[in-house]
Amino acid sequence: MNAYIFPVLNGLGLGMIYFLMAVGLSILFGLLNFVNFAHGAFFLVGAYVCYQVAALTDSFLVSLLVAPFAVALLGWALNRFLLNRVISMSHSAHILITFGIMLVLQELVISAWGPLPRNVRTPEFLQGVLMFGDFVYPRYRLFVLLTSAIVAIVLYMLIVRTKFGALLRAASEEAETVSLLGANVRMLYSVAFALGGWLAGLAGAMAAPLRGVDPAMGMDALAIAFAVVIVGGLGSFSGALVGGLFIGLVQSVMSMLWPEGARLMIYASVAVLLILRPNGLFGRT
Repeated sequence: MNAYIFPVLNGLGLGMIYFLMAVGLSILFGLLNFVNFAHGAFFLVGAYVCYQVAALTDSFLVSLLVAPFAVALLGWALNRFLLNRVISMSHSAHILITFGIMLVLQELVISAWGPLPRNVRTPEFLQGVLMFGDFVYPRYRLFVLLTSAIVAIVLYMLIVRTKFGALLRAASEEAETVSLLGANVRMLYSVAFALGGWLAGLAGAMAAPLRGVDPAMGMDALAIAFAVVIVGGLGSFSGALVGGLFIGLVQSVMSMLWPEGARLMIYASVAVLLILRPNGLFGRT
């Protein structure tokens, strides 16, 4: 029985990281109808900032606090000085411009830290395993699962129960009306980019001790993030959560049953879902 419980819990932990990666991407599409291919670079930069701060301070917790805010600042700056000028363009232009930004950021990471992978040490108090009778589970994976769940709850409350969330949801439907009512829509967009960056940066920082950091991880994260939002439906918070958990469980369970085909089964399941529900589980037409 334990052989099945571990991959399920592991899949839930992966799924929550995938949710953090993808929910910012989904929010931006729902709010701005903007396809942000630079989102994978937010995950990449978050992981490398985590690595660097942990190396300088010898504290993973400090790096876990600093990295998301550094990426949030990056997201805000990109929108403030570049992306807000291209929002009105076509999706093709969005893809070309943001994919170019991702390549530039990836090359900057290689220039700063080199092309070779690096490891991020798990903090001592999160090393080892917890015993639950005959079942053992790594402390750090449980920390990732619980932290991600808390962030998801806070984010849900922010979007559903606050004035900012109401403006965010209203602007996704009628940005011009929200602007006429006195809201600063441009500032709202900048905050949305910063929030998406913060979430992706947090995901990158928490993933760093699990898989290390390397320049290709941004591309991998982008592919997974789009798989998540396709499963859940573009623009849906609930869809990003369910999609992240679904992809995490598929990857974890298939890694036990068929390790060589785990990544293949992720995209195969996405293809099947697209056939059955072209708009995703919670997506709008």
